[in-house]
Amino acid sequence: MTNKYYSVKPVLDNKLPQVFIETYGCQMNVSDSEVVLSVLQKCGYALCDKIENADLILLNTCSIRDNAEQRIWGRLENFKILKKKKRTLIVGILGCMAERLKEELLSHQVVDLVAGPDTYRDLPNLIAALTSGDKQINTLLSQEETYADISPVRMDKNGVSAFISIMRGCNNMCSYCVVPYVRGAERSRDPKSIMREARELFENGYKEISLLGQNVDSYHWSNPDNPTHKVSFAELLEMIALIDPKLRVRFSTSHPKDMANSVLYTMAMYQNICNHIHLPVQSGSDAILERMNRKYTRAEYLARVAKIREILPTSTISTDMIAGFCGETEEDHLDSLSIMRDVGYYTAFMFQYSERPNTKAARHYPDDVPAETKARRLNEIIALQNELSLKSNQADIGKEFEVLVEGFSKRSKSDLLGRTSQNKVCIFPAGDHKIGDYVTVKVLSCSSATLKGVEVV
Repeated sequence: MTNKYYSVKPVLDNKLPQVFIETYGCQMNVSDSEVVLSVLQKCGYALCDKIENADLILLNTCSIRDNAEQRIWGRLENFKILKKKKRTLIVGILGCMAERLKEELLSHQVVDLVAGPDTYRDLPNLIAALTSGDKQINTLLSQEETYADISPVRMDKNGVSAFISIMRGCNNMCSYCVVPYVRGAERSRDPKSIMREARELFENGYKEISLLGQNVDSYHWSNPDNPTHKVSFAELLEMIALIDPKLRVRFSTSHPKDMANSVLYTMAMYQNICNHIHLPVQSGSDAILERMNRKYTRAEYLARVAKIREILPTSTISTDMIAGFCGETEEDHLDSLSIMRDVGYYTAFMFQYSERPNTKAARHYPDDVPAETKARRLNEIIALQNELSLKSNQADIGKEFEVLVEGFSKRSKSDLLGRTSQNKVCIFPAGDHKIGDYVTVKVLSCSSATLKGVEVV
């Protein structure tokens, strides 16, 4: 029997205990929140859209940077008022911050339970055990948990795009990153369960799925009953693409050291696999890359980009960039700016280095770049990326793209907003079209963030 996937409105039910879920951080956390909602619905909870109505508040947290954690501490202070108004209110902390800080979070006066990323099946038991009067915690990491058998309850509001987690954890041990410590080792999900979920989404009206993993290129599944039966990420991509040509397929995130040519050739074979690759570089300096334990050099990264350009000439590339990592000199910073120019990223996620406790960088490298220098370097990176984004978008003027409509423009209900295969936002007059339609649009103008055009009739 086909499972149903719901947007927010259908799961509202005022007769049931109400859960309010706030999600912070990456797309993996969004996907995890949908797993959590599925688990809680089976034990009698309904999602609510107003925090004031909640019987249970869950914060799904991120630890990748310090400011992400500080937002959660501030949010907990705000909940003191809600707790006073409703003494039966339960507040729980989920995700990476729960895994990293454990007892410290549990000691906060408003927190009732703490659950790590691999313990969401246990949430009903943790909630039930609160009747004893004791706070509850489970942060055990697993070598097997992938939640493959749980059908997530979709919390998106447009019913067009959805996330599917194909693996969990990370083995890369980049020196600045907490992910291996808070999400555990890599394990890949059974492809049959991924295919089932993707088919169900398409049957229920979704037009686009994004395959998620900390490093999707490391996806590698072996049949425990037949070890010779193996599935690589390239093979999984092809399997998903073959579900239906009208189902768009995206994925994130790729690691430069692991992205195989087979993935690129598979992308080139199927028009419904989007021509966009997120390929984090983090730095353009070999010295910094080595200190970050990224396991590739600048030259190797650029060689990977060249292969992408060769096999997928219309593909866009986005990236992550860290400013002010331990020991970064001005020359290292200039190397980062130059690699940005060499690649010509269409967009980027850009951050100042934030030391995370217990990582290799925190243990072995002093955080020695002054705050004002970090800020200045980050501003220079942002300014350059704005130039590159504008240049990339200007190159699309006069071209035609198939746009998948995701919603209305923020500025006008007479305009629709969607994305091209290259993951660029495009705005155009709505006409008779609706959310979920594919529309061929000719680009007439642009900003650094947005393409603007008209439908090709």
